[in-house]
Amino acid sequence: MAAAFCQRVWRTVDRTVRRLLGHDDSEYDDLVQLSIVELIRSVGTFRGEGSLDAWVSAVTAHVVYRFIRRRSIDRYVPIETVQPDALHSQRPVGEDSVAERESLARIVAHLDELGEKLAWTFVLHEVLGYRLRDVARIMGGTEAAAQSRLVRGRRRLHELIDADPILGELRRVAPPGGDDDAGDDGA
Repeated sequence: MAAAFCQRVWRTVDRTVRRLLGHDDSEYDDLVQLSIVELIRSVGTFRGEGSLDAWVSAVTAHVVYRFIRRRSIDRYVPIETVQPDALHSQRPVGEDSVAERESLARIVAHLDELGEKLAWTFVLHEVLGYRLRDVARIMGGTEAAAQSRLVRGRRRLHELIDADPILGELRRVAPPGGDDDAGDDGA
């Protein structure tokens, strides 16, 4: 039964670990194994309120996040983690590529200024697309705490970007959008 369960969840575990760690992290195999062990250990807690894949992804992300907390954030956050997967196949070349990487490096530096909890809440929700309840589960807190961290982190990141001479100018010329909504999660 455990083998069938592992086969069923393997693809979701693989995708989640790669998404959070990047594509070539040396800890990938260990974290996949730890995630599978944690899933088997905690399968009794799955209540069936959502999809199995969402639960597997949240448990796996919790295992990865717990591991990441042990590492220095400066050592961990590769720029590839911040870029959407769709951009990997359509990366610009030349000056555009350099400008994009410099902008992403500046954003990562500003995320680092937020502090670990605000930065990870922002990245998990806004960049990686996790729902607030999943962010709360991954980070070991309540949904209300995750919402509060998201609002504070988003506001502070926007302040840092606005104060940045390069990123602030890019933000001012970007088309207007509803990116300041805190309650966009539907939760």
